[in-house]
Amino acid sequence: MTGLEASRIRVVADGTLLIDDVAVRAEPGTLTALIGPNGAGKSTLLRALAAVERPAEGEVVYGDEDLLRMPRRQRARLATLVEQDAQTELSLSVAEVVELGLLPRRSLWSSSELRDREVVSAALERVGMSGFADRDITSLSGGERQRVMLARALAQDTPLLLLDEPTNHLDVRAQLATLRLLRGLADEGRTVVAALHDLGLAAAWSQRIVVLSDGRVRAAGPTAQVLSPELIRDVYGVDAVVLEHPVTGAPLIAVSPLPD
Repeated sequence: MTGLEASRIRVVADGTLLIDDVAVRAEPGTLTALIGPNGAGKSTLLRALAAVERPAEGEVVYGDEDLLRMPRRQRARLATLVEQDAQTELSLSVAEVVELGLLPRRSLWSSSELRDREVVSAALERVGMSGFADRDITSLSGGERQRVMLARALAQDTPLLLLDEPTNHLDVRAQLATLRLLRGLADEGRTVVAALHDLGLAAAWSQRIVVLSDGRVRAAGPTAQVLSPELIRDVYGVDAVVLEHPVTGAPLIAVSPLPD
C-alpha cells in the first residue's frame, strides 16, 4: 500500500489564509517529522490531513482511499489524530478514555469485554501508563494525559497515525520513550507523521522531514539531506551547525543567535 499523499492543501479561517498549496507525502514504515517555527501552520495542516478541519481546496489520499470524502467512521479505521493539550471535563477513568479508541472498529469485531480489556491494557503498557488505568483522567498532569491519548490511538490501531506535538509536556526521558515508540510503530509498517517543536528531536528520530514556514512547504525529503545550516537559518532565524551524532549517526544540531 502506498502511504499518505496530500496535494494542493489550502486552509482558510476567518478570511485568513493559513495553509497555501501544500503537498505532503509520507510512506508506510517511515516516521515523518513536520517542523517549522511557531505559527508555521503545523497543527492546522495535521487537522486538515485528518479531515478534522476540512481544507478549502486539496486532496488527501491514503493508499487508494480519499480521506476527505469517506464517512467519518470509515476514516477513523484508517487514520488517527492525536492532538496536543487534549482537555476533557468528563470524569472518565484512564482505561475508559483508552477504550474510546475501540469504537470505530466495534462493528467489525464480535463484542468481547475480555478482548477490550486486553487491548486497553496492552496500549497503556506500551506508553508506560499501566499503573494509571483506574485514575480519573482529569487528575493527571499534561504529560500523563498526553501519553493516555497516545494509548487511545494505539487502541484505535490505524495504519496512519498523525500526532501534534506528541512530546509536549513530557520530560526528557518520556520524550525519548515516546519517539522510540513512534519509530517502532513505523518499523511495524505504519505511516507516522508527527509535528515536533524541538528541532533536535526531529533531526534525531525522523527519517523524513517536511519544513513549513508561513503556511507553505519550504523543503521536504530525507532528514539528513534537508536539514542544512542554510535552511535552518532561513526558516528559524538562527545560526546552526549540523553534526553527525557519534553513536546513532543521525543529524545533531547546535544553534546560536544570529550575530547583531
